Amino acid sequence: MSTKTPGSELPLQQQEEVVIRFAGDSGDGMQITGNQFTHTSAILGNDLATFPDYPAEIRAPAGTRPGVSGFQVRFGSSDIHTPGDQPDVLVAMNPAALIVNIKDLKPSGVVVVNTGQFSESDLKKAGLAKSPLTDGTLSAFRVIEIDVNKRVIEALKGTSLSSKEVQRCKNFYTLGLMYWLYSRPLETTMKWLTEKFAKRPELAEANKLAMQAGYNAGDIHEMFQGRIEVQRCDVMPKGTYRNIMGNDALAIGLVTGAKLANLRIFLGSYPITPASGILETLSTFKNYDVITFQAEDEIAAICSALGSAYAGYLGVTATSGPGMALKGEGMGLAVSIELPLVIVDIQRGGPSTGLPTKTEQADLLQAIFGRNSEAPMPVIAAASPADAFETAIEAVRIAVTYMTPVILLSDGYIANGAEPWRLPKIEELKPFPKAFLSEVPKDGFLPYARDQHLARPWVKPGTVGLEHRVGGLEKAHLTGHINYEPENHEFMVRMRQNKVMGVRDSIPTPNVFGDSTGELLILGWGSTKGAITSAIEKLRAKGRKVSSLHLRHVWPLPKGLDKIFGCFESILVPEMNMGQMARVLRSEFQQHNIISYPKVQGLPFRTSELVAKVESLLQE
Repeated sequence: MSTKTPGSELPLQQQEEVVIRFAGDSGDGMQITGNQFTHTSAILGNDLATFPDYPAEIRAPAGTRPGVSGFQVRFGSSDIHTPGDQPDVLVAMNPAALIVNIKDLKPSGVVVVNTGQFSESDLKKAGLAKSPLTDGTLSAFRVIEIDVNKRVIEALKGTSLSSKEVQRCKNFYTLGLMYWLYSRPLETTMKWLTEKFAKRPELAEANKLAMQAGYNAGDIHEMFQGRIEVQRCDVMPKGTYRNIMGNDALAIGLVTGAKLANLRIFLGSYPITPASGILETLSTFKNYDVITFQAEDEIAAICSALGSAYAGYLGVTATSGPGMALKGEGMGLAVSIELPLVIVDIQRGGPSTGLPTKTEQADLLQAIFGRNSEAPMPVIAAASPADAFETAIEAVRIAVTYMTPVILLSDGYIANGAEPWRLPKIEELKPFPKAFLSEVPKDGFLPYARDQHLARPWVKPGTVGLEHRVGGLEKAHLTGHINYEPENHEFMVRMRQNKVMGVRDSIPTPNVFGDSTGELLILGWGSTKGAITSAIEKLRAKGRKVSSLHLRHVWPLPKGLDKIFGCFESILVPEMNMGQMARVLRSEFQQHNIISYPKVQGLPFRTSELVAKVESLLQE
């Protein structure tokens, strides 16, 4: 199907979905370019998913492979679950960006290359002896060569910008070209530039000129065989949507959860990649009674959050794996004191500093067991950027209902990725207000008396008649006095354990996607959901009898899993670690065939990887 576009002789081709990857130096503005293309596509009504890929080096030498920054966006008229396995189009701003990313491009895909950055010195920086433009590297692809450097200079001739500032507008030239190719309007980004550079209008105007020049180049230079149109997605539930990143959704969920609990929120946090965005976002919510504190270290961060919980706030602290290790003693104190605290762990590649800008799921065992002695905590995991909102609310609900610290796991893939999020209606959000004990009960005050959830009363300090002791030393049952008796210690340990395991009574058994019985069940948790869902759809379309189940509550595990597992011959567990969830499941469900499928490359699973793994298992 094709039609003629107004004012153009090039055909307009309809496509269901497209995957684009923008790649260049960390200073080339690839993240801005990708985010603007994503935002415009979201406004047009496309479903989408993104995968920003940041360099691990803070200041890698310009033009080198370690300094390459990428942004992949998949947008379409159908339901999108992942950012896509392989891009249809690669926009490469220099040799390093080209050589790092070309291996992922689809056969016969389009590569748009900025030839203005392919001098001998550029090739040397990228570690290339020959130019990939001439050595056959690109023979399997359709290559569009554009000297973007020169085109931008021509477009901005006569402006007051310096030569260096002119070259910083290159990304908007390529953005304009992609807007033309995929029939996207310029108005949304034009408005954004006006607002972004309100204090530097000359920069706003220069970037607008560069973007318009890139857009016009599609018609003028006839580089492409035709333009492409991707219709809006009409399969998503009706409602009001906004494009949202995972860290932003999580932060909004925390604020919403606090409101549903009728509490103010306090965040004590120390900046760390990729969790810093939560601190940044929550710091803008002062109008919702949010208090944020940038602590001097991770220990001070969790202790300040725990102190706020003692004072009657919802205490929150956010970090990544290395910070979790430092917070260990503070988490144990929270378990002992039994106060509500939400600990957010945005997982990244490790160990130690590891791969700070890459994704991983290897903090699972640390979250469940990684504290001294018996210090049980509920652990839940977000499945996607939009799901982080609901998961954050659930973390708050568990924390205040059971008077316990809760760990919320996300990862770099979710934190920096984006997708459309349907804004919930207020009436859809069920409140769970937390009442403070404000008067001495008739039978006297016992700070460690328990309710039906085994939760102790929450008392604001200074409440007359309700003074009590808190601290890390073991407490006597009911009175809370310091107590070293062996039988009391075991009683309190078991009480805290039973309270956490009792969370299972308030969480649903997860649904099976696909048939309720079959040869294989793929079980996932966290950010593997999108790839698993896409793989199941492809496999079932081929007639394979496979299903999937995804866990939000990873500890304690929900009820009903044993019965579900018994309906399948094998359980495949793909995860971005060395098989941590598989180990947990084997320990809890020894009678079932649990197959681990680990991946530790700092990259999310591809749909094609899961499809191939399942087909090989079924053949065996």
